[in-house]
Amino acid sequence: MNSFYRAHVLVCAGAGCVSSGCKAVEQALWAEVSQQGLDEEVKVIQTGCVGSCDQGPVVVVYPEGTFYRKVRPEDVPEIVEEHLLKGRPVERLLYKDESSELVVSLEDIGFFKRQRKIVLRNCGVINPEDITEYIARDGYEALGRVLTEMAPEDVIDIVKRSGLRGRGGAGFPTGVKWGFTAKATGSPKYVVCNADEGDPGAFMDRSVLEGDPHSVIEAMAIAGYAVGSNQGYIYVRAEYPLAIERLSIAIKQAREYGLLGKNIFSTGFDFDLEIRMGAGAFVCGEETALIASIEGRRGMPHPKPPFPANEGLWGKPTLINNVETYANIPPIILNGPEWFAGIGTEKSKGTKVFALAGKINNTGLVEVPMGTTLREIIYEVGGGIPGGRKFKAAQTGGPSGGCIPAEHLDVPMEYDSLVKLGAMMGSGGLIVMDDHTCMVDMARFFLQFTQDESCGKCTPCREGTKVMLDILTRITEGKGQEGDIELLEDLGKTIKNTALCGLGQTAPNPVLSTIRYFRNEYEAHIRERRCPAGVCQALFKYEIVQDKCRRCGLCQKACPAGAIEESVEELDLIGEEPAMAGAAEAGAGVRAGVATAVATRSKRKPLVINQDKCLKCGVCMRECRFQAIARV
Repeated sequence: MNSFYRAHVLVCAGAGCVSSGCKAVEQALWAEVSQQGLDEEVKVIQTGCVGSCDQGPVVVVYPEGTFYRKVRPEDVPEIVEEHLLKGRPVERLLYKDESSELVVSLEDIGFFKRQRKIVLRNCGVINPEDITEYIARDGYEALGRVLTEMAPEDVIDIVKRSGLRGRGGAGFPTGVKWGFTAKATGSPKYVVCNADEGDPGAFMDRSVLEGDPHSVIEAMAIAGYAVGSNQGYIYVRAEYPLAIERLSIAIKQAREYGLLGKNIFSTGFDFDLEIRMGAGAFVCGEETALIASIEGRRGMPHPKPPFPANEGLWGKPTLINNVETYANIPPIILNGPEWFAGIGTEKSKGTKVFALAGKINNTGLVEVPMGTTLREIIYEVGGGIPGGRKFKAAQTGGPSGGCIPAEHLDVPMEYDSLVKLGAMMGSGGLIVMDDHTCMVDMARFFLQFTQDESCGKCTPCREGTKVMLDILTRITEGKGQEGDIELLEDLGKTIKNTALCGLGQTAPNPVLSTIRYFRNEYEAHIRERRCPAGVCQALFKYEIVQDKCRRCGLCQKACPAGAIEESVEELDLIGEEPAMAGAAEAGAGVRAGVATAVATRSKRKPLVINQDKCLKCGVCMRECRFQAIARV
């Protein structure tokens, strides 16, 4: 086999691209490259997630770094013929920026230019199922250096000086946690990776496991050496089958290469890993509930102290970090704590991975230095709001986080700044909302999630969130009462102060933060029985704007409930001719309807919506070509 290829064709095989058909594209590439006799010159490689999930399936051709988007199997012959044989990029598959200009190279695309990848350094670059590609990118060098050159306390000191804080939510200093576990008495000790990732819309941990599983394995072995453990467990939800598959392959390969198991690097250090699959309960992201689940018990939290560092898995000292935290460790060892501490802000070092979702042009995974402003992430990396609509708020930290309104767009994204605004970093979920979002309904949605996921062990969470949800539901149904807002605030604060675990303590955050910044919307729902965003079904209705309506009948035909009817009274038709001429320019299908209306309009009555029959599905508004349906 040739060891040198003039071109490498990388096919993104993250879960998003897999679901959009990347496997068929990869197979087509293999077949076409072979048919053209390029087997010895061109290598096709499947990688982990590139990050731009809305552009998939994604293919990147190196050495140029040409970025092809939304590639289908039938596009492959053209890519091979034009690009790989003739050296000409296929323009119709290239990315277009906001000004519709073609962008050839991945590095010139705005979504990637502002990023700095440490955690995601290998995702979208290497084949996660080939350990030699990880080793070629300095993989396992950090483990070798630690085992052969450093004492355990030296490793902990490096992690402390790096300033790395846990990326799972609380932001506790990682090196301090490692030091607690190392000093704890008791044997054996365990190292656990929290890969439960239960936030809706968050998938950064899954992507690391799918795209770079060896980075987590290497880091856990380093942690084991530092705290005195020989056994680790990776707790990952069964909903992540691709991550589990690639993680299993990686563990098997690491054992075969002597990088897990007995006498690693001939140093006498033993360390091995096992995978434990969870059933997908949100509460199992809490470390004591996670431990219970690994032990085979129902995943429920218990009060702390004792902390897992002293009494964790099976009552023994246990170190728990999440996937993103571990993925930072090998680069810190290789580049030094000063290098890592030089990135980010004074109290939040390094980078942070965010899962961008919601009303934003570029969705996917982004990794930026701590302290990057929310505005930069949304407009420079995320490409802004679709349709030029106005930014309203961003929800950070998943269902347990809080919202950040437009007046705080320039907040630096770091632990302490977000807490001051009533939000939190959490695992990195970032959901963007435009001016069509109802903040009361949004708060109800997140509280519904946390209420459903409550384990029920403590009364504040089990009963308190239920009462809050009932109040919010009443408000969105137009049945709110004076005093509801104050009651929500009181309940939220009480739950935060009395719930047993982090899930319960943070569950009221979306409600409290939306009341803090969008109190006027709550008041409009309660006092005016009005939803300013026009989202809450009980608080709006559709009406036909007679001055705009051409009576083409499209809405009437589309309505599934037969709610659009002729009025009893006839319409005054005076002055309608110019409007009909404008309508005829809307399209052939509409012109036919308009022509009929012109011929018969003097005999027809205006269309109206029967509110008793209307389902408020919005089909009439979508079908109307003349903006003659209003939501009021």
